[in-house]
Amino acid sequence: MLTLKNIRKEYRTGDLTVEALRGIDISFRKNEFVAVLGPSGCGKTTLLNIIGGLDRYTDGELTIKGRATREFRDRDWDSYRNHSIGFMFQSYNLIPHQTVLSNVELALTLSGVSLQERRRRAVQALEQVGLGEQLKKKPAEMSGGQMQRVAIARALVNDPEIVLADEPTGALDSETSVQIMEVLKEIARDRLVIMVTHNPDLADQYATRIVRLLDGRVIDDSDPFDGNEEVQPAAKAGNTSMGFGTALRLSLNNLMTKKGRTFMVSLAGSIGIIGIALILSVSTGVNTYIKRVEEDTLSAYPLEITQQTMDLTDTLSSLMGVSVEEQEHPDEDKVYSGSRMTNMLSALWSSVTNNNLRNFKAYLEDEKNGIKDLVSGIQYGYDSALLLYREDEKGQIVQVNPSTAMEATGITTMMQMSAYSAGGFQETLMNESNRRMNVFEPLLNNDELLRHQYDILAGRLPEAMDEVVIIVNSHNELTDYTLYTLGLKDQSELAGQFELLQSGIAIESEPMEFTYDELLAMRFRLIVNTDFYEKRGNHWVDLRKEDPDYLRSLMETAMEIKVVGIMRPSANAVATSNGSGIGYRPELLDHLIAQVSESEIVREQLENPTVDVFTGQAFDTNEEDLMAALDRMSFADFIKEYGSVMHWSEEVQAQLNAVSAIFAYLPKERIKQFLPTILPQDMGGSLQQNLSTLGVSDLDAPSSIAIYPKSFEAKSTITNLIDAYNASVDEENAIHYTDYVGLLMSSVTDIINAVSYVLIAFVAISLVVSSIMIGIITYISVLERTKEIGILRAMGASKRDITRVFTAETLIIGFVAGVLGIVVTWLLTFPINHIIQKLTGIDIAAVLPTRGAVILVIISVILTVIAGLIPSRMAARKDPVAALRTE
Repeated sequence: MLTLKNIRKEYRTGDLTVEALRGIDISFRKNEFVAVLGPSGCGKTTLLNIIGGLDRYTDGELTIKGRATREFRDRDWDSYRNHSIGFMFQSYNLIPHQTVLSNVELALTLSGVSLQERRRRAVQALEQVGLGEQLKKKPAEMSGGQMQRVAIARALVNDPEIVLADEPTGALDSETSVQIMEVLKEIARDRLVIMVTHNPDLADQYATRIVRLLDGRVIDDSDPFDGNEEVQPAAKAGNTSMGFGTALRLSLNNLMTKKGRTFMVSLAGSIGIIGIALILSVSTGVNTYIKRVEEDTLSAYPLEITQQTMDLTDTLSSLMGVSVEEQEHPDEDKVYSGSRMTNMLSALWSSVTNNNLRNFKAYLEDEKNGIKDLVSGIQYGYDSALLLYREDEKGQIVQVNPSTAMEATGITTMMQMSAYSAGGFQETLMNESNRRMNVFEPLLNNDELLRHQYDILAGRLPEAMDEVVIIVNSHNELTDYTLYTLGLKDQSELAGQFELLQSGIAIESEPMEFTYDELLAMRFRLIVNTDFYEKRGNHWVDLRKEDPDYLRSLMETAMEIKVVGIMRPSANAVATSNGSGIGYRPELLDHLIAQVSESEIVREQLENPTVDVFTGQAFDTNEEDLMAALDRMSFADFIKEYGSVMHWSEEVQAQLNAVSAIFAYLPKERIKQFLPTILPQDMGGSLQQNLSTLGVSDLDAPSSIAIYPKSFEAKSTITNLIDAYNASVDEENAIHYTDYVGLLMSSVTDIINAVSYVLIAFVAISLVVSSIMIGIITYISVLERTKEIGILRAMGASKRDITRVFTAETLIIGFVAGVLGIVVTWLLTFPINHIIQKLTGIDIAAVLPTRGAVILVIISVILTVIAGLIPSRMAARKDPVAALRTE
């Protein structure tokens, strides 16, 4: 069964060599009770440790079931201890933080026995030693005799072939010692039991064989054995392996015995996590706020592309004197004329470009471009104006769109003359300005964004084209301009107010208030432009000039527009897509354009493009003659000679005379481009002027396009797509626009992220320091659990298993530190949000993203595991014999 031949064991300490065993020759039968006696220091425990595989012999040969152990590797010794050896120690060597049942199960766990089977066998072993009712107790709750019984149960639970007992009764009273010896005697009936003892009486009474040692040699053997017993060859035992779950349980139970220290260590380890998590939380809240600002800002300031646009770069350069070629003059004692004004006007005029919005609209609506996924909405503008009227409380009909409020002040005429004098593009700007002065504005076709930007005070959002919503400002106010436009205040009050202001006389507006129901009861009527005209013979006449009541009769059959809601900008909205006024759905303008296009007068004009439908005659304004006249004379002379032909009023004539001096500096080609904009309709006009008067627009060719990106990143992608579009078409069809908002906030997110990264880098230092501290704490834990290491090794745990135990401990601490850090961060976000709101007035929701929280917990675990690698390796390399001696 077991044979030792000339076994020698030496311990070296520096230059000193101590011989513990000096040539031991002994063989053991497969079932006998052997007592090893001898004085202290004679080598009894060393012999037991060598037989049990805890210690290695220096020389000789140990043979187990005919297999020499010299060829054993570490895993063979581990397997041998686990499957063939059961240890009993004088000091019991139970793991204090494990229950009785867990202590006994441990050897089976290392053997890979299933949970259900090892639980059954452990309970059975404890019942055999009379402890079936003590399963849940901890070792500290038991007497010495009970703990030794637990040790016996643990030694027997794996059914070992050899039981090694080192002074099993040394710490027990006489009565308990006898009970333990009776148990060992019973065990020795079917296996080999080798007991080391100082008590010769117990040896004589219970042992079947007594071996005496002195100075490392066998001096007496009561029943020697020559080793010729027939034994079965040793079957190769399976490898032992502690599951990671077992390692976690061992470490968790150990940590739970030191709850206070475990909490403090975890809290210290969480400080770095808390710092990083707080930075990420605030950064996330700020970035979320910035994205909301971006979306709201871009909804108020979209990418706007008009049919005519101007690049102001050259103009501003001219104003600043930049990019003007310096000319050297021969004489320094003379003063020469410069050409800054001429250059500025030339730059201003040459910067006007036309955009082909028909083709670009088709490009935007092509789903292959992916633009629709990048925008909150796209609005198309057309030159056609919504003609909306309302009957006020006095029964008078008020035109509410386009607004006539400015006309009532007398300012509009002067502005129009300035636009005429500046040219075609300035007139376009004037028309755009008038459009923006209108109270009625199209709503963004994105209900989700509207609900985010506005609070619905009453009613609902428009759902059909004949429904509108009133938009008040943040103070629940409608401007007096809106009230005058809607006829809620009398526009006649405005007459002469501009002159009063010029005279230095203050004017005041009488305050008014309305209930929600009063505003929701308002109704408007949509008049189609072409309904004003009736055919008489070969031409069409405007019935408004003949019948003052014709407009009232039209309103009776016109489409009714209902107010269905009142909304106010949300307190969380930084900007809104619509200002104070009335918002309508874009489908309403599409409907108007379709009605105009289908009218008889428009069809007739388009079918006969050379005949003026208002006169029935060919267009009598010969623009070619006018252009030729401009070639022959100055603009001032042209105004004098052709003023009567143009039928200009005296006021318009005076305005044109005033600007003629400026026009003298412009190239004739630029003046020719401006000329068609000042041709009045009543002199015969042109086809384009007639179509404009009738409100004709092509839905496929908008006059402006407003693109509302979802974010600055989306806007950047959209501008790249526009650049790609421009690269795919010729220069004439390229799109030109000025991005006024592009530089406003594009780098804010990058700055916030950069600051966050810098702060995280600083806080990460504390995370590393706390990880190093956890490594030190783990090393302390290794020192505290040294005996447990020896116990695990005695039961067959490998070095890898020991490493796994302490790795599991650091993993638990890292996980607890990470989770604790996340919980503390979550609790701190509430006062932080409140403080930020109080200090800045900005509602920033600092919140840690779920993904970020998970990543931080993982980082905490990884860092603590790394920090615990060195202590874990140190634990694995500990000598199990020395570990068992540790108290």
